[in-house]
Amino acid sequence: MSDRKHWIAAGQTALGIEFGSTRIKAVLIGPDHGVLAVGGHNWENQLVDGVWTYSMEAVWAGLQDAYAELAKDVRARYDLELSSIGSIGISAMMHGYLPFDAEGRQLVPFRTWRNTMTEQAAAELTALFEQNVPQRWSIAHLGQAILNEEPHVPQIRFLTTLEGYVHWQLTGEKVIGVGEAAGMMPVDSTACDFSAEAVEKFDAYFAKYNLPWKLGQILPKALVAGQPAGVLTQAGAKRLDPSGKLRPGIPFCPPEGDVGTGMTATNSVGPRTGNVSAGTSVFAQVVLEKPLSKVYVEIDPLTTPTGVAVGVVHGNNCTSDINAWAGLFRQFAAACGLEVDANALYTTLFRAALDGAVDGGGLMSFPFESGEPLVGLAEGRPLFVRKPSQELRLGDFMRTHLMSAMASLKVGMDILRDENVRIDTIYGHGGYFKTPEVGQRILAAAINAPITVMETAGEGGAWGMALLAGYMCWRDEGQTLEDYLNNRVFAHMTGSTIAPTAAEVAGFEAYYKRFLGGLPVEQAAVAQL
Repeated sequence: MSDRKHWIAAGQTALGIEFGSTRIKAVLIGPDHGVLAVGGHNWENQLVDGVWTYSMEAVWAGLQDAYAELAKDVRARYDLELSSIGSIGISAMMHGYLPFDAEGRQLVPFRTWRNTMTEQAAAELTALFEQNVPQRWSIAHLGQAILNEEPHVPQIRFLTTLEGYVHWQLTGEKVIGVGEAAGMMPVDSTACDFSAEAVEKFDAYFAKYNLPWKLGQILPKALVAGQPAGVLTQAGAKRLDPSGKLRPGIPFCPPEGDVGTGMTATNSVGPRTGNVSAGTSVFAQVVLEKPLSKVYVEIDPLTTPTGVAVGVVHGNNCTSDINAWAGLFRQFAAACGLEVDANALYTTLFRAALDGAVDGGGLMSFPFESGEPLVGLAEGRPLFVRKPSQELRLGDFMRTHLMSAMASLKVGMDILRDENVRIDTIYGHGGYFKTPEVGQRILAAAINAPITVMETAGEGGAWGMALLAGYMCWRDEGQTLEDYLNNRVFAHMTGSTIAPTAAEVAGFEAYYKRFLGGLPVEQAAVAQL
């Protein structure tokens, strides 16, 4: 306790803040990389005029509340006021579209990763770059806005993502981590920067629109992990902590996306490592030893925070439908006069899945609240289906929903398997894995490989962002991020590993075939509802 109080009082700490899809989380760590204090704020995206978005008012209110909760936790635990921090890093949901004019005014509401409105541009840019460009990438949104001849396009002078925007407002620096840069548009892994060839192709392709800017002029500067990325300004300190207690001048590391923080938080930044983050969305990140043999629209070409090539399988939908059903069960309990703790509710429901048939007992669930490019859906409709002859049991019901949450991911993971991509270790993290064993078993069965969950998995990307902030200040000279994580962070941490049984693998395969075969039912629901 005395060491921790000294670290906080002396500012020998690192703070990671991550804007997740349903929660903004702040994690403060010390030089031992252990968690000193946490803060959080719940929020939700909004569907406004057909666009999934968050207002900037919600961004700042949520950031200030999460930081205030962190400062409150510091006071409660250590009887100290949080006034200085050694380093800070900002992370957020990757991709999306945030354009600004020359005066820094936001030109259109934030278009998040969840939108599937850029099909034409994504297809044209995939062909142009000879590299998969998913619909959620910033360059796809920009290209679609140009194709649509939206009136704000000529006014653009800066284009960034959510964490790039927050970092800019706190430090004045228009920069982005290379891992997030790779989620905006293609990057050159050797140069650790936006691909000069892709930038040139983009400008030539859209030259007929006579835009008053070139692409390279409106993009943020890409930085790799460990590089300094500015300091907290006086105005930034007031925006982060309106109480005025936090002092300016704190160094910031490059802002990174949730892919990069997920890789960092699970020690998955070296070749042949991989991890699966499962919450509102689900994505698997595998660090590649060599390029894939061809372009796959199911595989996103991203990088680690140091620019190493990564193959990413991203599903827009994962646990939202499970959360909705859990809410219904909680309402039923309340109607019966029972107060059920949220953790106890989820643990009970998830544990019930282990009693279900390994193939879900013939039930089917389609968890699509939004579009899902992995299975060709532009929109989603959450759907549960059973035949009249099939008995409805809680175990089968919950296992079906948990398998459905991983079914779209399996599409891309099967491609990586067929490409002979070697993976020595796969780590799981996120809310899907919070109940011990259950999520691990379902994912292990889905990809027919052992899954490890570290003891730190619950801290998630905010902890990973704090590690990147700490790496900038605490690493030895010349020490790589991979070496830093292996020898300074994870050397003494433990985790649990679960391998699937043959019956579980066969059961998931049987369910997966039903799932794919039932997609026309989901498509009909989209068309009719």
